Amino acid sequence: MQAAIIISRPYLNLACYFSLRRKSGKLGSSNFLNQQNLMGIGLLVKGKWVNQPYSTKKTEGKFKRASSVFRNWIGGQSFPAEAHRYHLYVSYACPWAHRTLLFRYFKQLEKLITLTVVHPHMGDKGWSFGEEVDVVNNKKKLYEIYLLADPSYSGRVTVPVLWDKKTKTIVNNESAEIIRMFNSAFNHITGNQDDYYPVHLRDDIDKTNDFVYNNINNGVYKAGFATQQNVYDKEVKAVFNALDYIENTLAKQRYLLGNTITEADWRLFTTLLRFDPVYYTHFKCNLKRIADYPQLRNYLRDLYQKKHVHKSVNMSHIKEHYYTSHPHLNPSGIIPLGPHLDYDAPHDRDRFG
Repeated sequence: MQAAIIISRPYLNLACYFSLRRKSGKLGSSNFLNQQNLMGIGLLVKGKWVNQPYSTKKTEGKFKRASSVFRNWIGGQSFPAEAHRYHLYVSYACPWAHRTLLFRYFKQLEKLITLTVVHPHMGDKGWSFGEEVDVVNNKKKLYEIYLLADPSYSGRVTVPVLWDKKTKTIVNNESAEIIRMFNSAFNHITGNQDDYYPVHLRDDIDKTNDFVYNNINNGVYKAGFATQQNVYDKEVKAVFNALDYIENTLAKQRYLLGNTITEADWRLFTTLLRFDPVYYTHFKCNLKRIADYPQLRNYLRDLYQKKHVHKSVNMSHIKEHYYTSHPHLNPSGIIPLGPHLDYDAPHDRDRFG
């Protein structure tokens, strides 16, 4: 007796599509995913959830990331730096949210800023809390948090989200700005004066961040979500050209900007950590692994072994999210067992002092 096979709706739709393409003889078309708009989930349009994936029709197969919308700042009159006032919504899987988790630990903000982690799988209504209890707003979906802040909100629903419990609104959903706030806004409360954005290095940090973001952080997404071959070829080459450049830089110094660790290192770290277990296969960034780069491999271990960093890493969440949330890239939803990576292995970065 043959066992019944149950296929979830996103995978069923994709399977039906492949079947139709085979019958029509068009399965080999290089832009069929572009035509079908299979990328991404949905968004809010004037306060209503709409299943409208990212489309690459108008961008010639290129993935274009939407800008964050909530851009307020802690430290002013509207949002003063106060203990126990703010709450952080994150995903362990998301590299952008991961930055904020790191800085929450580095700056000793765990007791000042509470935390909720979304479920790793992004379903047809976006991020949800799964079995996690939203202790602040008692909601089931992250988009409901956005609607509390703006009932007529239009846009993508992303993590991280920095929430103000007092005014019941979103302060900011841009990770680059949240880590800057965490870096200094609460220093007078915690007494932690560690500075990952020092004044004398700010120009260099900003330039490095731009290079890393465009070519590596977002570069892997531009390669992975490309829907035309020529676009993918261009983007994946840009990723590895940038990694080669960073490899050469790290042969001469411990960190990106010399022997001082800065936010630029941590912004790169969250992508490097996910590269071999996810981006190498899932996003087809497979010319080399980070494990194949002597400097980057040891640099990654060096950063991972810093105090508190391991607490921010949940590899099972990372792999479950990517391999189950993008049916256009992984129709089966199967999560790879490997690779087996030991970030606690010895490194050689101490040679720089």
